[in-house]
Amino acid sequence: MADRGVDLSALPKEVRDQLAELDLELSEGDITQKGYEKKRTKLLAPYIIQAPAPPPQNDVRPPAPSSSSHAAPPSSSSRYRERRSRRTHRSGGTRDDRYRSDIHTEAVQAALAKHKQEKMALPMPTKRRSTYVQSPINTRTPPDESSARRQSSVAAPPPSHLQSPETWANRSAQGSSTSSSASSTLSHGEAKPGQGQPQPQPQYKPQYQPLYQPHHQPRAAAVTDMLAQSRIAPSENSAPPPDVTAVAPPSRGPRVDLPSNAVVRGMSRGQSRSSMMETADGVPVNSRVSTKIQQLLNTLKRPKRPPLSEFFTDDSEEIVEVPEPDPNTPKPEGRQIIPVKGEPLGVVSNWPPALQAALARWGATQGKSPALTALDITGKPLYTLTYGKLWSRSVKLAYTLLNKLGTKNEQILKPGDRVALVYPNSDPGMFWVAFYGCLLAEVIPVPIEVPLSRKDAGISQVGFLLGSCGVGLALTSEICLKGLPKTPTGEIMQYKGWPRLKWVITDSKYLTKPSKDWQPHIPTANTDPAYIEYKASKEGTVVGVAVSKVAMLTHCQALTQACNYCEGETLVNVLDFKKEMGLWHGVLTAVMNRIHTISVPYAVMKACPLSWVQRVHIHKARVALVKCRDLHWAMMAHRDQRDTSLASLRMLIVADGANPWSVSSCDAFLNVFQSHGLKPEVICPCATSPEAMTVAIRRPGVPGAPLPARAILSMGGLSHGVIRVNTEDKNSALTVQDVGHVMPGALMCIVRPDGPPQLCKTDEIGEIIINSRAGGTMYYGLPGLTKNTFEVIPVNANGVPIGEIPFVRSGLLGFVGPGSLIFVVGKIEGLLMVSGRRHNADDLVATALAVEPVKTVYRGRIAVFSVTVFYDERVVIVAEQRPDASEEDSFQWMSRVLQAIDSIHQVGLYCLALVPANTLPKTPLGGIHISDTKQFFLDGSLHPCNILMCPHTCVTNLPKPRQKQPVGVGPASVMVGNLVAGKRIAQAAGRDLGMIEDQDLVRKLCMWPTVMVRATAWLAYVLIGVLFLRLVRQGVTVGTATCVQLHKRAEKIAAALMEKGSINTGENVVLLYPPGIDLIAAFYGCLYAGCVPVNVRPPHPQNLAATLPTVRMIIDVSKAACILTTQNLMRTLRSKEAAASVNIKTWPTIIDTDDLPRRRPPQIYKPPTAEMIAYLDFSVSTTGMLTGVKISHAAVSALCRSIKLQCELYSSRQIAICLDPYCGLGFVLWCLASVYSGHQSILIPPFELESCLSLWLSTLSQYRIRDTFCSYSVMELCTKGLGTQTELLKARGVNLSCVRSCVVIAEERPRLALSHSFSKLFKDLGLSSRAVSTAFGSRVNLAVCLQGTTGPDPCTVYVDMKSLRHDRVRLVERGAPQSLPLMESGKILPGVRVIIVNPETRGPLGDSHLGEIWVNSPHNASGYYTIYGEESLQADHFNTKLSFGDPQTLWARTGYLGFVKRTELLDASGDRHDALFVVGSLDETLELRGLRYHPTDIETSVSRAHRSIAESAVFTWTNLLVVVSELCGSEQDALDLVPLITNVVLEEHHLIVGVVVIVDPGVIPINSRGEKQRMHLRDSFLADQLDPIYVAYNM
Repeated sequence: MADRGVDLSALPKEVRDQLAELDLELSEGDITQKGYEKKRTKLLAPYIIQAPAPPPQNDVRPPAPSSSSHAAPPSSSSRYRERRSRRTHRSGGTRDDRYRSDIHTEAVQAALAKHKQEKMALPMPTKRRSTYVQSPINTRTPPDESSARRQSSVAAPPPSHLQSPETWANRSAQGSSTSSSASSTLSHGEAKPGQGQPQPQPQYKPQYQPLYQPHHQPRAAAVTDMLAQSRIAPSENSAPPPDVTAVAPPSRGPRVDLPSNAVVRGMSRGQSRSSMMETADGVPVNSRVSTKIQQLLNTLKRPKRPPLSEFFTDDSEEIVEVPEPDPNTPKPEGRQIIPVKGEPLGVVSNWPPALQAALARWGATQGKSPALTALDITGKPLYTLTYGKLWSRSVKLAYTLLNKLGTKNEQILKPGDRVALVYPNSDPGMFWVAFYGCLLAEVIPVPIEVPLSRKDAGISQVGFLLGSCGVGLALTSEICLKGLPKTPTGEIMQYKGWPRLKWVITDSKYLTKPSKDWQPHIPTANTDPAYIEYKASKEGTVVGVAVSKVAMLTHCQALTQACNYCEGETLVNVLDFKKEMGLWHGVLTAVMNRIHTISVPYAVMKACPLSWVQRVHIHKARVALVKCRDLHWAMMAHRDQRDTSLASLRMLIVADGANPWSVSSCDAFLNVFQSHGLKPEVICPCATSPEAMTVAIRRPGVPGAPLPARAILSMGGLSHGVIRVNTEDKNSALTVQDVGHVMPGALMCIVRPDGPPQLCKTDEIGEIIINSRAGGTMYYGLPGLTKNTFEVIPVNANGVPIGEIPFVRSGLLGFVGPGSLIFVVGKIEGLLMVSGRRHNADDLVATALAVEPVKTVYRGRIAVFSVTVFYDERVVIVAEQRPDASEEDSFQWMSRVLQAIDSIHQVGLYCLALVPANTLPKTPLGGIHISDTKQFFLDGSLHPCNILMCPHTCVTNLPKPRQKQPVGVGPASVMVGNLVAGKRIAQAAGRDLGMIEDQDLVRKLCMWPTVMVRATAWLAYVLIGVLFLRLVRQGVTVGTATCVQLHKRAEKIAAALMEKGSINTGENVVLLYPPGIDLIAAFYGCLYAGCVPVNVRPPHPQNLAATLPTVRMIIDVSKAACILTTQNLMRTLRSKEAAASVNIKTWPTIIDTDDLPRRRPPQIYKPPTAEMIAYLDFSVSTTGMLTGVKISHAAVSALCRSIKLQCELYSSRQIAICLDPYCGLGFVLWCLASVYSGHQSILIPPFELESCLSLWLSTLSQYRIRDTFCSYSVMELCTKGLGTQTELLKARGVNLSCVRSCVVIAEERPRLALSHSFSKLFKDLGLSSRAVSTAFGSRVNLAVCLQGTTGPDPCTVYVDMKSLRHDRVRLVERGAPQSLPLMESGKILPGVRVIIVNPETRGPLGDSHLGEIWVNSPHNASGYYTIYGEESLQADHFNTKLSFGDPQTLWARTGYLGFVKRTELLDASGDRHDALFVVGSLDETLELRGLRYHPTDIETSVSRAHRSIAESAVFTWTNLLVVVSELCGSEQDALDLVPLITNVVLEEHHLIVGVVVIVDPGVIPINSRGEKQRMHLRDSFLADQLDPIYVAYNM
């Protein structure tokens, strides 16, 4: 800083003046930090002593001067006044430096210093530069520099005392998304930079699928080892791992099946995966992301505040129970409070019978006496309204309102009607006339703020107030009316939620003078409403408090007595004259006592903060009405003005003196102005509320008498609602000043704020309630709310009412101190109830502001509120960030606020958000509109520029992690249990396959080609039509083939294989073809030649780097002897681009089948047994594992027959297939089923839909197709792309009424929402709601279920999600909370038997129990195709037996969880139908907190959280849940998603999200079946390849 080595007190007076002025500018946001530093340095330059060498970079800099650093009182200067009048943008507000307290600032700094000793590095969020628009150019650093710097700052190992593994291990659930042995998080991050040798790491490998590891390239390992040793981020030019997701980000691009990164790159069998790119804990070395995750884990290792015994237990299905109370909680010990009585209200003989009568009296007798002086914007008097003028104008207005606003016979207004008063703060005169005019006309005025635009904060709620009060007429001034927003036709805009209003101008020239005989009717004050004052509740609703005529009068009398007002005094009013103190003192009591009021509007205060002090001096005012903000501004703007004297003041009423943080403002103001004649005893804080009106006010003291004592309370005690004098920790003390005694004529009690209004004990904090004639009478038009507030009867400890007098709730929290003095510690609306403890929003604001925010946020622009998440209130702080604050500064400030609030208030913050300057909704006088801010936060429309979520710290009511029971249950007990309970074993079977009559068919099928030749000859004779069709855009057929043509092409290929490839029988041949007839011909050509076809998806020409390694891997794993492909693909395989990704010199023989000579093979191969392998089926699972299964000739025959029976596929049938033909059931339907059944197939490659979305649907319509098969990705494309175009399709003649069954082929839980959307959207095109159904297959059995043409419709059940997490099924009704709809996965195929088995005991389960689906079927796969022949894995997955029950049958384990339920429906044979429900893949489940979660359930919740979330995926990493969401909105929405995602996962799944990653659309990788590849996404994230928009690390 510039003032190092400068003694400020020794500087000349002018320099000190200028420095103080600079400080003020900075604190109010009128100058940037940079400008401040520059000017300050320039001022101090001549006085600087030669400074020592600059400190090292990481030293803690002294805090920037806060807005309260008071220089010596400087002299006044005209230049200063001129500048202040020019300045308009002052960041004022109701929440400003009234929170300032030097003692509290010291306490906060002490607490932070304590934290610093045990400093924890918090991981900073990762943000794409474009997201942070605010950051100025000079604060940015080049990416490589900043990442290296960030790396070094976060990689430092934390202190050893924070790394106790037990605390973390006890709390964190073991397990990760794919590994049965959870990776430990304990040892990571403790290695010194020089000792980064990799340690053995459990492989991320599913329970069921082998991991293929071909040979490794040594260079990558060497580089990685070097990185592991040095722990340095790689430089820009080092080659990153292949970016497998960077496929044209805007659209999802071609869908590719990708194994996870490490698998794609491959390695030799002996190596551990960790030697490739991971350190000891599976974290990639070069990854910023992983370092941050580790840092987050280290941060989370700190034990949470409540010990484990306090955690909630999840014994039953219910989630949360109330925790056991802490025996050490302080409890109130005093006796029950006795109601406190105010002094009696004196009776004065000349008091008027009504307030209007007082005005009439002064208007007649003291007409020249000044009533009101208004100031212009510069603070000079604009006009003075005398009592005579006020009376005459008010009478004119009353006459006009009653007689001139309608026809002679039908007046618009009658006495008792409500009218809105809409006047700006700068025009008190017009308001006074309007208010008293209404009183004289006996209509009820409802003063409201001037609406400036349709987007004003809370504007619709003001409409609610006007509606509930039945307002139809608004009074305003001509100038104000001109300024209101208008429609293009010139009418006043209709505001959202407002009733239709008629506007009336009340300027004198538009009023009619009444005839001489007309006099307003002034009755004696009664209980009819006199006026309605608006009040905003904590939730933001605006209600109207009705004040009766007698209450208005009595309140004026009580104020006159309490404040000792005298006739003819002068009063300066800085408050809003439309409501509360400004109205009660400055408009009503003033007229009663003929006081001259000088009104100082907010705009004048902004331009010239000293104006009210000058007015007191000039007019020798006796009373001033101010807020702490005005004291603070006057003090900051104060110059040593010898001509200013405050000696005339006998009362300085501090309207918000009830705020505990007002003490410091009052003290500081007194400190500065005591030398100007301000007497200490004139400062009079008071406590008020719209409902109870004035509750208490300190009476003006006797000169020289001792000032009242103050209470120094323990904040810990206050949070438990008890009064304890603070003794132990001075950091968490709250100093409170009294607000004087109860009002004259009032009776006051203190009751508990929650539950029945039970009287508090003397040392207990409660809500102040008042019984008085001078208070509000009701919420106008809202009788229900009124009863709870205005008709409260306190009860004693036994619940017995203490009397019959009703009290009014004041909304103030406080207690009665010695001498019946009232102390207020907060408001109900600022109360945050967190885990049973009370915290005051104002206290939290004060602590946040004490963390020296000058460089980061605006002092007066902070909102604190609570949101309810997971059965408790969570504290949220939102502040406006300065435009010149750097991201590092902001993050550091946020971290320090967290620590300070944690230290001082012992409460964890849930969320801390910084928004750009001037974006928070404001109240009319510049404060923050809290309820609107909260709504923006919950709606995801706050648009923060920085956010820090801390759910790990503050969510302490999660259920205890589940402890799994040991698996030691014997088979007998389980069986007996089943039988006793009357449960049937959960098994189901399809109908008989009828194998007996077909034995010779199987034998023939083993000799496939012979049958093929016969079939072709027969079909060529019977079928004139086409056997296979290939369609491209606009329904044009681009390729057809009959069986004969296919047979001949297959023969050519077989001959080429034998000649060119010199292939031996039984060798594997890779087929690399785009979807089409060539692929089918090549498949049969391989069978003719006696070799085993391996179907592989060709690499994508635009994305070879990502897709070619997978092709290479399958070729290496299958040890293929030859590749059959097209000319184009052959060129691709040998291109330079391919050479960049793989070694192209080691391809096996490549045969191009485009132009083969006409040759026939010497013989057609006949397999000796049906168990010989027909083909290999390779597929990448969603967990990123590449698996190949062996399919025998017998399995092919059985499967084709099974499908033929189920779907009734006869030779006359036509089916349309829109599936990828590379694996699973898609391949079977594309290549095998037609040849077996002889039906005609129309083939539509799914990628064609990207260029012509309607291709599939128009083909169905054109060929009148009855049965069609598709994938979820096709269905999603149609739903999203054509959903809005159904009318257009109808106009083109698309009609889907012909479709009988549309089967989705999948290896996952049915996507019910997508199926329903598809059915609903295309119902208009004739699609039957019963047509859409699903199939289910797995690696061990390609087709377990398939909805056929006969049998009952698929049924849907609703399952309790909580029970699913416990591996149980509990069926609930539709619409039950936490219910999950599950659809049956199709009918079980003929010849298939399934049984539900406990995966751990391997014993059968009962009906409706969740377990693993095991399958027995003639078309099960024969085993995994592995290089090394892992027999144990084969036996475990393909030939396993039950541990009891039926130990003979051999079953295959599908690896999917599900259950069987017997339904009431009947199947074809007349038996009750057994439905199979698939819940999800075991490999994909996430084990968290001892419970089992299915990613799709969490993803569904996340996608519902905000309209801008397109798609999401979840995975775990070192026990942290990571949520990746694609943002389809603008990038400014990115940070809004973080709290919403965290909230929804916590609410619906009872999990805390560890990391939230926001990415561009299309980043989440999806395979050809439309399934998310989560493990692949995880690898990309950890390798820092996603280019995320934002990464938030939740604390």
